Formats: sequence, C-alpha cells, structure tokens
Amino acid sequence: MDNKIVLIIISIFLAPLAVFLKKGAGKDLIINIILCFLFYIPAVIHAIWIVTR
Repeated sequence: MDNKIVLIIISIFLAPLAVFLKKGAGKDLIINIILCFLFYIPAVIHAIWIVTR
C-alpha cells in the first residue's frame, strides 16, 4: 500500500496502523505504539513523518 494520501488519513486516526502498513513490524512500529501510549499527538506526527519519508 503506497497511496500516501490514504496513509496520511489513516495516520491521523490510527497512527500505529499507518506505520505498520508502511514499514511492517519493526522498531518504528514499537516507537509509535509507545508514543501512542504516552500522548497521541506525537504518535500522529511520527506516523506522518514515516509515511511521507
């Protein structure tokens, strides 16, 4: 799945899912899940950064 607009929309609502779809299960997904537990906005920023990179 490489449609960036769809991934950006997914990253706003479900940040870990967008990172998983772009990168798979790895360190970026773990970082995003931790950010999601701490506070949701950094997780969204991290997901958008991963998707647009």
